[in-house]
Amino acid sequence: MSAATGSASNLIRLDRPASRSVKEQFVGAWKLVSWKIKQANGDLTDSPLGPNALGWIMYDPAGRVSVALMRPDRRNFASNRLTEATPEEIKSGFEGYLSYCGYYEVSEQERFVIHRLQFSWFPNWVGTEQKRYFEFEGDRLTLRTPPLTVLGEAQAHSLIWQRLN
Repeated sequence: MSAATGSASNLIRLDRPASRSVKEQFVGAWKLVSWKIKQANGDLTDSPLGPNALGWIMYDPAGRVSVALMRPDRRNFASNRLTEATPEEIKSGFEGYLSYCGYYEVSEQERFVIHRLQFSWFPNWVGTEQKRYFEFEGDRLTLRTPPLTVLGEAQAHSLIWQRLN
């Protein structure tokens, strides 16, 4: 049976995102397609994880969110025992990865989502709220940060996600 059911007069499309609420459109798993940073002078740069960063973001219907991002070229540690990692390996591992999880809330009218962090790879983010403006286009979700000050420079991050089936 196809995704469309019923007679022509009362056709129901189960795969049509427009028939779902905005919060329902978030629900699912998404794969990172692009992460660009717009600098104050208008220049676009790659993410701190490089031009081909990998990542997933997952939203569940109960309001939980989980994000994991990493460099595609992260090196393995010399030892399989975590407690034997060298300071250089620890530094490289930390710098090549980013993750957090918590709860989310969607403001449909103002077109933003708030991520309320319960856990984070960066301890200073625990307990914070991360605001992201959103836009849906087909099976893609774009999340944009408000302007941030990083190392004294204003910048805005734009991440494009592709829905996973």
